[in-house]
Amino acid sequence: MEQGIDVVRQAGRKLMRVVARGFNTATGGKVSPNAVTLVGVVMHVPIAVFIAQGNWVFAAVLLLVFGLFDTLDGDLARLQGRESANGMLLDSVTDRVKEVILYGGIAYYFAVSEVNVWFAVAVATALGCSLLTSYLNAIGDAAIAKYGIKSREHVVNRAFRGGLFPFEIRMLILIIGLLSGYLTYAVVAIALGAAYTALGRFAVVYGKLAGH
Repeated sequence: MEQGIDVVRQAGRKLMRVVARGFNTATGGKVSPNAVTLVGVVMHVPIAVFIAQGNWVFAAVLLLVFGLFDTLDGDLARLQGRESANGMLLDSVTDRVKEVILYGGIAYYFAVSEVNVWFAVAVATALGCSLLTSYLNAIGDAAIAKYGIKSREHVVNRAFRGGLFPFEIRMLILIIGLLSGYLTYAVVAIALGAAYTALGRFAVVYGKLAGH
């Protein structure tokens, strides 16, 4: 299943590379990758508001559009020769901010709708496990650097980024839940999938650090 997800991710990235080239040409290369990143995260605020108000279809459309900015900024950075450690940090942090904003909107909707209390638990679990997957990736990279562990996977920055529910898949599940009207079940699926992904990444990091 993970291989199938990876195929979908790679296809999406190829498409966004084409979009990035078109966007860069249309703007004359004057729009920086960081500007795209910041616009993307700011636009998640109205998306969360629409979710909280129950305007799920509109929220899903906006999430689909501005969710693509997560890939667009990286492709622009490569096209413009602006790849940097600061840009990577900004991209990673804003992805987590996006999730906090979105789940805040979902939590508000669940609270005012008086849904089953277990769905509220699922929101907290989904957010917590989603943040944990990113943390495990970061701590794995830091440990690799600290102990000087050699890894071909680390060279291409893939060692700790795998799993069933990475960021892109979590957002896709959320969009499907919004469009279908089954947001509650989408959140439960994300909570379970993110927990499984976090556990898998922990196992990979733990294995890499064995003996150090």
